[in-house]
Amino acid sequence: MSKILYLARHAKSDWSIPGQKDFERELNTRGLTDAPKMGRILHEKHVLPDIILSSPAVRAKHTAELMAEQLQYDLDKIVYEEELYEASVRSLLLVINRLDSDYQKVMIFGHNPSLTYLAEFLTKEVIGNIPTSGILEISLDIDSWEEVSGDLGTLNWFIYPKLLFGTEEGK
Repeated sequence: MSKILYLARHAKSDWSIPGQKDFERELNTRGLTDAPKMGRILHEKHVLPDIILSSPAVRAKHTAELMAEQLQYDLDKIVYEEELYEASVRSLLLVINRLDSDYQKVMIFGHNPSLTYLAEFLTKEVIGNIPTSGILEISLDIDSWEEVSGDLGTLNWFIYPKLLFGTEEGK
């Protein structure tokens, strides 16, 4: 049996409001453009997750919703996990390990550097940085999400706006 994990970094966020809390930051214009574009690419790749998990931070939540719309995924079924905000690799793994084994394809929207570190931990690939709106597909040769640990994953693909559209790489 094999499972698929999609790791998606939130789209480009707005830093223009001085003193705004990190959690509250909205998407900027480019983020509002890139997220649906990347969602359409996922739709063309026939990506259809069984469940979408997202950090509840405004920028991650909005990115998840914009991409989910393109995937025709019910927005009411997105699960917002507090542990995905300011997460360590260990806390990301705990979220993944407690997923129901019936889910074959899981998509997680979160933040760097933890998503990049998790991708590298699972695949032993050198990712370096997942840019904003970047998405990876990782295959895991497991029967249960409880089995997820280091070096069990195979990186199938890694896409991001600059690669596909030539836009400036996100921070």
